[in-house]
Amino acid sequence: MAQMSERLPENAAGEFYVDSTCIDCDVCRQIAPAVFSRLDRKQQSYVYRQPGGERETHRSLMALVACPTASIGTAHKTSAAAAARSFPEPVEEEVSYCGYAAESSFGASSYFIRRPGGNVLVDSPRAAGPLIKRLRELGGVRWLFLSHRDDVADHEELARVFGCERILHRDDVTRQTSDVERIIEGDEPVRLADDLTVIPVPGHTRGSAALLYRDTFLFTGDHLWATDEQDALEMSRGVCWYSWPEQVKSLAKLLDFRFHWVLPGHGRRLRTESPEEMRAKVVELLAQLR
Repeated sequence: MAQMSERLPENAAGEFYVDSTCIDCDVCRQIAPAVFSRLDRKQQSYVYRQPGGERETHRSLMALVACPTASIGTAHKTSAAAAARSFPEPVEEEVSYCGYAAESSFGASSYFIRRPGGNVLVDSPRAAGPLIKRLRELGGVRWLFLSHRDDVADHEELARVFGCERILHRDDVTRQTSDVERIIEGDEPVRLADDLTVIPVPGHTRGSAALLYRDTFLFTGDHLWATDEQDALEMSRGVCWYSWPEQVKSLAKLLDFRFHWVLPGHGRRLRTESPEEMRAKVVELLAQLR
């Protein structure tokens, strides 16, 4: 729980606050951007404006629920039950954002795909009771796709609860994930179903992989994300743990696929009006990196 005694002095006066345990994961700023912002000099989030009205209060409580380090608090006891039931939150069509970020994944985003052929979790959220209950109501989980070794969080508990098949590339299997049920090999795309394709994209880690759903949604893990302004794509050499040349090469591989959503583990999402517009943004980024 957030502690008033650790409340950052930069917080706007009022009910909501962020304390000094914040790890700058960006979760709260994405969920409630009207309330939370970033202290660049401290590399932490803070409340720059107290919520105005019911909707902003609800979004702030959703941020409180999703925060991986429980760094968001309220001055008075406030029920977050409605906010807890708001996850998974719809993104578009059958795709939702899970919230309930895990500290072990540094607050990485996890997504839920509800589909007739079996539901999919993309990367692991925190195995929180309200989320598990809601996922059960939505039909459970058939596959848990792990984009890379860093964002596996509570995969073991989720596999136990749902009996789902976990999917991870061979090059990112560690002692923590040695019992995953399905191993992806090599650098070629692997079709899981007619609407699901695993695309190995080594670079951030040796076994990084993206998941393409319905030629519309590309789940990119920590391979690719949008700028804060959400008008362009970016990657960073500073968070490349395996090979920057391989990561750039993997970006070029995405030109062979159609999608108009980029849904990352870390960083901002990007939606374009068409696959052609998204392809142009990939080409633009490649030109910058080369």
